[in-house]
Amino acid sequence: QVQLVESGGGLVQSGGSLRLSCAASGSAFSRYNMSWYRQAPGKQRDMVATISSGDNTNYADSVKGRFTISRDNADTMVYLQMNSLKAEDTAVYYCNARWGMADFWGQGTQVTVAS
Repeated sequence: QVQLVESGGGLVQSGGSLRLSCAASGSAFSRYNMSWYRQAPGKQRDMVATISSGDNTNYADSVKGRFTISRDNADTMVYLQMNSLKAEDTAVYYCNARWGMADFWGQGTQVTVAS
């Protein structure tokens, strides 16, 4: 089992920055592929960024060059640095841990970007 707790969301002006954190508890954290997803009202939940157990990263086209995902296996943390935020980045952001059939989600943190 992995428990995930997100933090760092809030209200920010367009063009601003936020850093989301995801604290993971449980065993074998370093084996998990970690991702950030987001869900805006009335829309599906979409992948934003992924970092593999081998530190390979992948980003949605809409955030490339603006967002950076990173992980700290020693502290079992995952981060999402978000720069040049836009109104369309407004959503609830979720942390996800995936390894084989195991799939865990946090409860989400709200990010609101005021235009």
